Amino acid sequence: MDFTYIDTHAHIYAEEFEKDTTDVLENARSSGLKKLFMPNVDLQSIDRMLEMEHRYPDLCIPMMGLHPCYVKKDFEKDLYEIEAWLNRRKFAAVGEIGIDLYWDTTHKDWQEEAFAIQVQLAAKHNLPIAIHCRNSYRETMDLLLKVKSDSQTGVFHCFTGDQKDIDEIKEIGFYIGVGGVITFKNSGLDKVMETADLSNLVLETDAPYLAPVPYRGKRNEPGYIPFVVKKLAEVKKCSEEEVAKVTSLNAEKLFGNV
Repeated sequence: MDFTYIDTHAHIYAEEFEKDTTDVLENARSSGLKKLFMPNVDLQSIDRMLEMEHRYPDLCIPMMGLHPCYVKKDFEKDLYEIEAWLNRRKFAAVGEIGIDLYWDTTHKDWQEEAFAIQVQLAAKHNLPIAIHCRNSYRETMDLLLKVKSDSQTGVFHCFTGDQKDIDEIKEIGFYIGVGGVITFKNSGLDKVMETADLSNLVLETDAPYLAPVPYRGKRNEPGYIPFVVKKLAEVKKCSEEEVAKVTSLNAEKLFGNV
């Protein structure tokens, strides 16, 4: 492998990796992985995530946040705990946070309130945000524009939007997370990415989800990012080395080179 890369979004602490975490991460290292950022999802995932940081301190870097799919009736209590963690120690970002209207739309108000509170927590701690916006890009962006601070930045994780969305995200100084979906034959994301600026993109897996072709439908791993790099290089008509280098620099800018 002639390049190194950063995975900006991987749930390496998930139970899908319990039996072979070390092997998965060693395979990823040998494929070029130099850093991996872990988004939190709920209060139950915190201990497992921090254990990964403890075991692999040079590689696994935690975020702190409440995922929209885990926003329940008593979410305010969960957010007090999230805030306590942010006050207690350093995290790379607040995430993953946002709005998810794919599975259920009945608690949209709760999700919006939790998102707004966490955006403001990120501003207070001078941290970027990792945004989840499945089936909710417009709602998420509209709310973000209302509540974010002027200097705030972050990443729209698992981007599946269009050219207009790319322009809007770039205009507010946020980044776009590109993962396995770009390799899916009918996703259309490869065409959209033709006009995206490399300086606005970061790489991600969302492991264990959304594995790229040729592993689509199987467990995703950080070591599969070279397949994303290869596809992005084809789309952008540049070298794989350039894709890896520029996206790594972007990730380090985004997360403050932690």
